[in-house]
Amino acid sequence: MTLHPTLARVTDRIIEKSKASRQHYLDLMAREGDRHGDREFLSCSNLAHGFAAALEDKPAIATMRGPNLGIVTAYNDMLSAHQPYGRYPEAMKLYAREVGATAQVAGGVPAMCDGVTQGQDGMELSLFSRDAIALGTAVALSHAMFDGMALLGICDKIVPGLLIGALRFGHLPAVFVPGGPMPSGLPNKEKQKVRQLYAEGKATRADLLESESKSYHSPGTCTFYGTANSNQMMMELMGLHVPGASFIPPNTPLRSALTREAVHRLAAIGRKGSDHRPLCKVVDEKAIINAAVGLLATGGSTNHAIHLPAMARAAGVLLDWQDLDELSSVVPLLARVYPNGAGDVNHFHAAGGIAYVTRELLDAGLIHGDTLTIAEGGMAAYATEPTLAEDRLVWHPAPAESGDDTMLRPVAAPFQPDGGMRLVQGNLGRATFKTSAVDRERWTIEAPARVFDTQEAVTAAFKAGELDRDVVVVVRFQGPRANGMPELHKLTPPLGVLQDRGHRVALVTDGRMSGASGKVPAAIHVTPEALGGGPLALVRDGDVIRLCAHTGALEVLADLSGRTPAVAPPAGEGMGRELFAMFRLHADSAERGGSAMLAQGGM
Repeated sequence: MTLHPTLARVTDRIIEKSKASRQHYLDLMAREGDRHGDREFLSCSNLAHGFAAALEDKPAIATMRGPNLGIVTAYNDMLSAHQPYGRYPEAMKLYAREVGATAQVAGGVPAMCDGVTQGQDGMELSLFSRDAIALGTAVALSHAMFDGMALLGICDKIVPGLLIGALRFGHLPAVFVPGGPMPSGLPNKEKQKVRQLYAEGKATRADLLESESKSYHSPGTCTFYGTANSNQMMMELMGLHVPGASFIPPNTPLRSALTREAVHRLAAIGRKGSDHRPLCKVVDEKAIINAAVGLLATGGSTNHAIHLPAMARAAGVLLDWQDLDELSSVVPLLARVYPNGAGDVNHFHAAGGIAYVTRELLDAGLIHGDTLTIAEGGMAAYATEPTLAEDRLVWHPAPAESGDDTMLRPVAAPFQPDGGMRLVQGNLGRATFKTSAVDRERWTIEAPARVFDTQEAVTAAFKAGELDRDVVVVVRFQGPRANGMPELHKLTPPLGVLQDRGHRVALVTDGRMSGASGKVPAAIHVTPEALGGGPLALVRDGDVIRLCAHTGALEVLADLSGRTPAVAPPAGEGMGRELFAMFRLHADSAERGGSAMLAQGGM
């Protein structure tokens, strides 16, 4: 395989600019491995506390007869994706004993559902819940009783938070153990239609609730290709899953077999075995790039323009939006999964899924095939599909052809020649523009601005008929330092209605949109944010804004000099938001991951 020259150039640049930080990280992991490589450094009192409740596993843990695996779980039963995790630990302890290992639940971490908090006050905790999850992971693993890390998490901030925390214990091996998607529900076009009818006042709340309940209806991950399912794809492309584990439904024999294999594999790749694969060596510059390429090739969530740099920093790797933009220019769009297409992740998986995409990218030299993964066989192992044969796991090569070319295509005939995640920049700052879901004729929008400080104000103006024209809706004071950078997914239906009425519409914001951002052109994550001196604070109603994905432009056609910045709304109170003030105060830019924890930790 010959690497694509752009991939090789971006890789070399990231390695070079990360040289000092990456070496510092690896040196730290080497010291941690020497100091905490096994449990012998713990006192007898420490150990006794650590295995006091381990029941039949106490003798093995006490005498260090085999590896002890720490389970960090994001289980709760109000996230549909995480509800299946409730019974995982007991099963995983049995699987561990099969190979002479033991397992303990090291700790639990919070897991919030953005679908529940969308458009509500609680969404202002969402981004910083990632840092809280990383901190919780560190607390769980700080007992230093473990020879490997089994990480149970799926959804938006949970996987990035678990990985950031686990990377600080990267002298140990780690495996992510997914749960799988729920069955397909109401067709996505019908759901989207009801949402827009409700936004126009043509459907009742009862109609909307019925529609939503038919979409999100059972245990398992939501089936649209948002941040949660993008997480699963990236964990495969980083080599942190058992190959093919992402989209197998929960509570099935194949899902149980994959979980069993994950435990067996984690026990096999520890420090004392012959196949040591510590997390710090698996997640390197090439693994980060593979995840980014997978994100681009599948039209994944824009949230990862924030999460990927944060995860990379925790491993000493420096990734920015210029890197993503250059990769996007050569990575073809191979998948159209809702909201970028009609079918969901179950249809995507049936058509060939991640295995097909991985094979295509490997053959085209668009991902690194020589990376260390938790699986034997490197990245080539992730171009295979798992099945059960007489209760035994076997893997078959990805299908030679797509099972549905309206959803999944080869590199030779992609949906778009590029990955659809552009860097736009100009006198308003730098931002992300996801083009893969937007019709090409809408990639350039030039229109007068209408400026808002909250998404509620946008909704009110829409209902009053004030936006029924060509308009660039500016929603500012939505960045990490202002209010925790909540997703603004609630804006998608009304802006979609305006676009369907024939208007030229765009959104410009320092806030976030989810993987369900939809068909309206949007410059999101604008950096620097309005709070603290960003140019968005100087924009006024009527200023003409030009947004163009073709040229990468994000600019206001007005002289901003001499203007007084708008005053930010006061910080919200209630719903626990005041507890997160320190995260807001110290957060760095969205392009660096929007993290106070990483910034203050010197990463």
